[in-house]
Amino acid sequence: MIANDPSLAALGTPSVAPTEAVVTVQGLTKVFKDFWGRPKARAVDNVSFEVRRGEVFGLLGPNGSGKSTTVKMLLGLLYPTRGHIEVFSHSPRHVATKARIGYLPEESYLYRYLDSEETLNFFGNLFKLSGKERQTRGEQLVDMVGLKQAKGRLVGEFSKGMQRRIGLAQALINDPDLVILDEPTAGLDPIGCREVKDLIIALARRGKTVILSSHLLADVEDVCDRVVIYYGGKIQAMGTLKELLATPDAMRITTPLLSRETTQRVLAALRSDVAEDKVRIDTPTQNLESYFLGVVQKARQAEAETSGATSGNRVAAYLRGDADAGSRSEKVLDRLTLPTAAPTPAAVAPRPVETVDVKKLEQLARPAEAPAPAPAPAPTKTADLSKANEKLSALTGPPK
Repeated sequence: MIANDPSLAALGTPSVAPTEAVVTVQGLTKVFKDFWGRPKARAVDNVSFEVRRGEVFGLLGPNGSGKSTTVKMLLGLLYPTRGHIEVFSHSPRHVATKARIGYLPEESYLYRYLDSEETLNFFGNLFKLSGKERQTRGEQLVDMVGLKQAKGRLVGEFSKGMQRRIGLAQALINDPDLVILDEPTAGLDPIGCREVKDLIIALARRGKTVILSSHLLADVEDVCDRVVIYYGGKIQAMGTLKELLATPDAMRITTPLLSRETTQRVLAALRSDVAEDKVRIDTPTQNLESYFLGVVQKARQAEAETSGATSGNRVAAYLRGDADAGSRSEKVLDRLTLPTAAPTPAAVAPRPVETVDVKKLEQLARPAEAPAPAPAPAPTKTADLSKANEKLSALTGPPK
């Protein structure tokens, strides 16, 4: 997948105002009932929020808090008991709207007897993409998710992490405007997790909207603009990460390494205003993910070929949205405006020299000789009837 892709910084900005609401949820409630129609569980209880274009929106909460139920109602897979949902100003069950959504479920439901290219070709055909478009996008996506070395293997042979990679590729085959990812980094190694987060950032910079449901809070913190925290089917907190994580009654000052004398003067000045137990000095540290990626980056020079997943590939060109070359007409104009060089004369092959076989010519000029008469057939011996009668008489004896 992607690793420190320089193209991320050059991605285009949304052409529409970022305040445009892609998903609108008002008073959403879902009550599951038993066989007799009696309320059994209130999975979602009076939930309201908006997701704007170009935003990475996080759904957080413990197991059974209502995240997956909300996602299924956004996709039109479940009917809400009460409330209102709009996706691109339409009902979630609007067929044309579904074509603009890419979905990666928590479990990858794939056909185990298809390989990577056949899987992407199948899902691309569902969105009625042309054969050429399916092939082009499939090749780019397989390379992007790091499965180029394993594209001939059956999906049923993949590990869980590799299945998540091909599942992410199928969620993007239709170039969706809304991408819903349910636990996208489950089963991935730290490199794969970092690459998925880079991809999410790239999609948002292009103006795509991403809804991310994850239990890994570090992943959400790295990529999400706003989050909602569920508990008991209700939203307990909502806002930007800066608003939710800021500590207004504390301040952190980061400086280069100071000498002992300078540190003592700074501490003395601080302790004159605040209590000594409120001041703390420590050394900044990087997180484990950054350290791990740095170690792997240094070791890549000795990396051997693998039939599994690889990393370090760029975002697929059609997902970046920045065409590497102009249109076909522009290419033709470029070729016409280039200075033409003098044509190189074509080499003329030497004409073969005809040779005459004199002996064969003399034989053809001679008159044809009459064919020799065929030999007469040998005379046929006539049967000696008298001798035959004598032998016959000797066998039968004298007449009585």
